[in-house]
Amino acid sequence: MSEDRVTAGVLIIGDEILSGRTQDTNLRDIARYLGVHGVDLAEARTVPDVLEEIVAALDALRTRYDYVITTGGIGPTHDDITADAVAAAFGVELIEHPEILAMMTARWGDELNAARRRMARVPVGGELVKNPVQGPPGFTIGNVFVLAGVPQIMRGMLEDVGPRLKGGAVTVSRTVRVEGSGEGVIAAPLEAVAKAHPDLSLGSYPFFTPEGYGSNLVLRGRDPQALASAVDELLNALRAAGIETVREIEPA
Repeated sequence: MSEDRVTAGVLIIGDEILSGRTQDTNLRDIARYLGVHGVDLAEARTVPDVLEEIVAALDALRTRYDYVITTGGIGPTHDDITADAVAAAFGVELIEHPEILAMMTARWGDELNAARRRMARVPVGGELVKNPVQGPPGFTIGNVFVLAGVPQIMRGMLEDVGPRLKGGAVTVSRTVRVEGSGEGVIAAPLEAVAKAHPDLSLGSYPFFTPEGYGSNLVLRGRDPQALASAVDELLNALRAAGIETVREIEPA
């Protein structure tokens, strides 16, 4: 693996995700955002609102990857225990951050109750992650960024995460579209090109539409010249295998 590869793991926290009551869209947005900053999303896990499980998953991810982003579990209710879990994982106490308390007091005044004060808790040594949308900020400690679960708020917080990331080389992707041929026909040419270019990632993604079927072959890498060479080799290999309806398509 290239030495300039920077990696991240995502930890999605919440019973509502696992039950299917809420559909997660944060993973997609985080993956795209990290890619722009040259960080590869290498793993994602979803865990329930159980402190021990959050701590175990967090410890596994933060020791394996350069960065970890968590989403969910930082609201005002009893099951919002992400801050507790992060503090436990790092072996530090939780404190009410004075800056967050000041923000909350300005917003709620006398209505700043105990439930809302839960959102002011930050592990000792943590720094705030700005929330430009609404509500209290997130926080970061070590290589972990703790963000909200609400997609709009999470995306706003990501804008304060990006400048703090030490990214590697940005991954570039190109797509070859094959129409009217199944993966059984495509497999051999694709495998040959993949073996010839071990530093690139090649994937096959079948599609089925009323107009027909086929596959989008996606090539990813950090060296644009090597990627261009692999695309040319793949196009030639596919045509040599008798596949004529094949072309490169522009990214969406």
